[in-house]
Amino acid sequence: MKFPYGLSDFATLIHDGYFYQDRTDRIPLLEEAGRQLIFIRPRRFGKSLLLSMLEHYYDLNRANQFEALFGHLTIGKNPTPLHNQYFVMKWDFSLVKAQGDVKEIEAALHRHINLCIRRCAEHYQLNVRMCEDDAIDSFGSLLTAIQFSGHRLYLLIDEYDNFANDVLMAGRKQEYYEALLYGEGLLKTVFKAVKAAAGGQGLDRVFITGVSPVVLSDMTSGYNVGENIYLDEAFNDLCGFTETEIAAVLERLATEGGTWSPTEALDLMRTFYNGYCFSQDSDERLYNPTLSLYFLKALQTKDRYPREMLDENLAMDRNKLLYISRLPHGEDLLIQALNGGEGVIIPQLARRFGVADVLTAVKDQPFMVSLLYYFGVLTLTGQTDFVESILNIPNLVARSLYVERLQEMWLDTYEDKTRIPQLRKHFCQTGDLQPLADFMEQRYFPILSNRDYRWTNELAVKIAFLTLLFDDRLYMMVSETEVDHGYIDLSLIRRLDRRAVPVLDLLLEFKYVDLKKLKLTGEQVRAKSMAELAALPKVEEELQAAAEQARRYGAALQARYGLTDLRLFAVVGMGLERVVWRAVKPDAAKIGLPLQAVGRDCSAVQ
Repeated sequence: MKFPYGLSDFATLIHDGYFYQDRTDRIPLLEEAGRQLIFIRPRRFGKSLLLSMLEHYYDLNRANQFEALFGHLTIGKNPTPLHNQYFVMKWDFSLVKAQGDVKEIEAALHRHINLCIRRCAEHYQLNVRMCEDDAIDSFGSLLTAIQFSGHRLYLLIDEYDNFANDVLMAGRKQEYYEALLYGEGLLKTVFKAVKAAAGGQGLDRVFITGVSPVVLSDMTSGYNVGENIYLDEAFNDLCGFTETEIAAVLERLATEGGTWSPTEALDLMRTFYNGYCFSQDSDERLYNPTLSLYFLKALQTKDRYPREMLDENLAMDRNKLLYISRLPHGEDLLIQALNGGEGVIIPQLARRFGVADVLTAVKDQPFMVSLLYYFGVLTLTGQTDFVESILNIPNLVARSLYVERLQEMWLDTYEDKTRIPQLRKHFCQTGDLQPLADFMEQRYFPILSNRDYRWTNELAVKIAFLTLLFDDRLYMMVSETEVDHGYIDLSLIRRLDRRAVPVLDLLLEFKYVDLKKLKLTGEQVRAKSMAELAALPKVEEELQAAAEQARRYGAALQARYGLTDLRLFAVVGMGLERVVWRAVKPDAAKIGLPLQAVGRDCSAVQ
């Protein structure tokens, strides 16, 4: 098997024998869905390959290649009447240079569209009058030539929202974007021309892709005929891989002589790459295709898992979290999402909003959550009884971006960045939590206490430990892991390919005691020794409660992963001043029991 990492040309994949997950069965559904469709997915989710597949399917000049390209695929066995019936042209706005002043950006847009028109004319041997400084005029000339030919045009537009993303993520001047899309701006004029062309001027179908619906509101008056299909259940997996598909690929790849286990590889991929859902009406979870191909190619070429589970080609997603974190209450939202548990709840996703909304409007939680959903770092996970949308971080790779962002905000000094890995290594190798607790008291808590947070409670302690201990090079580290009818606060389970590394499997349960309940001031708490704090009745009570939960969940976790030396810890935070911890002995009677057996009587564990 050959995996097409970084390749998005459909013909190259098919002719050169690369792996291709067949999505051609959706072509009839797309034709029935409408003539002008808008499909949105996060970056690096396979949109360009989808457009390339459609281009090769509908291209009049590729009719003689149909059997070679599609004969072995679903659509090849029962093609629609429209196959190979169109002149096809593609615009890719990600190729348009968005630097310089407005005139320079407009000139770049004219050049790109003109280049696409010229290529289309040459491909179909059409006589088109080109106007180098007016691509709209050139487009009209192309449409006239197509009408005279007796055929129709299928227009594909990739990265339609490239300019808006540039404004959001790169800090471009808002007036540049407004000049392009508001009033008689060029981009708005382009979409008005597309709309007019579809009204009997030779343009029959349009398929538009992008990352977010930011531009849709701004271009409504210029292009109000597009149908949004990106939340439809039928197209939830139009891009991305299902678990059944990933499992089948791993089984096939293993027959080629791999030394790894398909079951273990699937468990690892599920933890790091699965979890995306793009329709409230679908229960199907999807794997990120770029990350999956990155992983599969490493297996195929190196016979091992990739050392880094996050492909750096997705590094730009960090900018999106950076943008959100800088909005009012954006930092709180990242923390809430990272906490897991009940997830982030909003009435519904925003389906259209303009750049003016993004830049100037009040950024309430539904707005920010919707942006994170479209960026691919939150995903739909269910609905409340009140039919509200529940969203969570989809997987461990996305979670690492949140942790990285909070670390950058809170612990950004050279000393912090040097000290934290040392503390993490010490704890993970020895089980001695004290140096990490000391750092938290001396460095971390003073930072948090100076910020305006409403979450000074158990969550503050957990988030602090999570951001300090997160290390996806070695661990499958998940907050709020669901086991035995409950949720583990924090578990660090060695990756399956890191079992030989001399680090411990760890489980931490957190509790919190408000200083008012202790009837102590911060100064008094800081003056006491660890033993004196642990002896306080309220602290001892919370330590016992955390220990009981740790034993209960630890038994279930040992059964799930076959662990033989899971270390358990009860941790109690006192205000944002001190941390008391205790190593917890597991319940020997539960170790090794099947998970189902543990679940029956775990409530009796003392």
